[in-house]
Amino acid sequence: MAKILVVDDDGDLVAAISTVLEGKGYEVATASNKEEGMAKIKEIKPDLAILDVMLSTWQDGFEMARELKGDEGLKDIPILMLTGVGDKTGMDFKSETGDAEWLPVDAFLDKPVKSDVLLAEVERLLS
Repeated sequence: MAKILVVDDDGDLVAAISTVLEGKGYEVATASNKEEGMAKIKEIKPDLAILDVMLSTWQDGFEMARELKGDEGLKDIPILMLTGVGDKTGMDFKSETGDAEWLPVDAFLDKPVKSDVLLAEVERLLS
């Protein structure tokens, strides 16, 4: 089954997402910040990365996505970005999805995300 890396600083959310994904047979690894996430992604080469926008700083998720897409060995790993930042800022990041410079991610979901919506997006990205 596919390996998925979840990078988020909200331990409760990480536990919930991990439970949902593991319940469907996915192998899940987690990290709580950009540095740990980059180390894990290089170590396990996941089939999918699920990133939060705001980790230690408000832009860590964006920076991590750009680093991944700029790395020849990691650029093909699909990225699903999760965020609750739109509610707080009024910014619509989804309109920028696919912008290879600003936001090089493959999909975007708002927090809180329903498990069926998450699973459907994960399955789509892995297919």
